Amino acid sequence: MVKTESFVLGRKFIFYTDNGVFSKDGLDFGSRLLLESIPLEEVGGKVLDMGCGYGVLGIVINKLTSCYVDMVDVNLRAIHLSKINIKENHCSNIDVFESNVYENINSKYSTIVTNPPIRAGKKVVYNIVMDAINYLGNDGKLYIVIRKEQGAKSLIKDLEKIYSVEVINKKKGFYIIKCSV
Repeated sequence: MVKTESFVLGRKFIFYTDNGVFSKDGLDFGSRLLLESIPLEEVGGKVLDMGCGYGVLGIVINKLTSCYVDMVDVNLRAIHLSKINIKENHCSNIDVFESNVYENINSKYSTIVTNPPIRAGKKVVYNIVMDAINYLGNDGKLYIVIRKEQGAKSLIKDLEKIYSVEVINKKKGFYIIKCSV
């Protein structure tokens, strides 16, 4: 297990990472860009961090907004690290549990955030982003980070079939996409 420090939006966070989880060396560029691009003043209610890894997105959003956050992942090591990181960053109103995509989700959310697991394949990524609409409340928002070379443009075209889609930031080949119900 490795202890890392990250400054996000002016706040210091401690994250324990390890082998077997995405970005084990610390906060990745895409997740940082996603967090810096989400208009946090618009995030309220209940938030879902889908595919949370070791908990970066959910923990930062929880600390900066005081929203209630659910964090889910299929990887039990990621869930264990998320629980450690929740305690390390003194979070409240946050829960983390195992779920293969939306399998164990029984709530509606005002916001869903994801840095989808590209290596899991297109089918898993599409299940995450296309099925999110079934778990968003009225006026719900889905925020996604994806790289141009990982199919951002074709994904946007497919998302536009069911959401109102806006690219809210682009940097170094990463697209930050906001999907509205």
